[in-house]
Amino acid sequence: MNITLIGLGAIGSVYGNLLRQVNNVNLRVLVDTERKSRYEAEGVYVNGERVPFVFITPEEVTVPADLIIVSVKYNDLSQAIQDIHNQVGENTMIMSLLNGITSEEEIANIYGEEKVIYAISNGIDATRESNGVYCSNPGKISFGKKNNEVISQQLLDIKECFDRANIRNDIPLDMEHVLWYKFMINVGINQTSAVTKATYGVFQKVSSAREIATEAMIEVVRLAEAQSIPLKAEDIEVFFDTIISSLSEEGKPSMLQDIEAGRLTEVPMFSRKVIDLGQKLNIKTPVNELLFRIIKTLETV
Repeated sequence: MNITLIGLGAIGSVYGNLLRQVNNVNLRVLVDTERKSRYEAEGVYVNGERVPFVFITPEEVTVPADLIIVSVKYNDLSQAIQDIHNQVGENTMIMSLLNGITSEEEIANIYGEEKVIYAISNGIDATRESNGVYCSNPGKISFGKKNNEVISQQLLDIKECFDRANIRNDIPLDMEHVLWYKFMINVGINQTSAVTKATYGVFQKVSSAREIATEAMIEVVRLAEAQSIPLKAEDIEVFFDTIISSLSEEGKPSMLQDIEAGRLTEVPMFSRKVIDLGQKLNIKTPVNELLFRIIKTLETV
């Protein structure tokens, strides 16, 4: 299987490192010329070990990828969609590991819905520091089409590849519900961590932090219910009882990492999307409106 990965942040580095070690997998990492030179000179490290990634640039013409994994930040998505052009062939599938509920649609607008795989990563606790990533729990990838009553051979081949890479994975029946579930979690956990500097350990121990996140997530539940997406408040309780308790106390959600590093956040994918949907559906979203203003302020100071 030829796999092209674009986006070598925390998630991309961890999964790329696991996939490159699989027999009969040809993994290449797509980067611009400047990053290619820098990564080859300085290296990319996962848990303290330099990873011998193979780097290619968008201009290079190679055998088309069987699978393209997109794991860039949302602010880089438009450029990434252009950069993967030479990697897309007749049978290429494109998997987005971006947070939120919009990246698949943007990819489909260019390459077609038939090529898009909906996916999320849950439970990964990777933390990025400079050119190094540290991870104690790689979590699980859920992926597939919106509805997976019938599973194609291409999806089964990807599942087998992930199995051999020791990446926990599943193909849910209702992938749209899974996407909205992860969207709800990110709206709550990522944004609350950004404004409070809360690690996963804080969410495990401090009820006030959980309450802020819960209020933000409840607004997502209301939006989902208005669109007949089967998300419910009980899903929030399940998340805190299972996923959060399994993560490293020192682990930091990606938006907190972005704030601390002075990077733009993914707030357009989270509270901005909630606010826009709320206005469209005539549903009030005061918690997300406040979080949006705070995070945009933090991005500028």
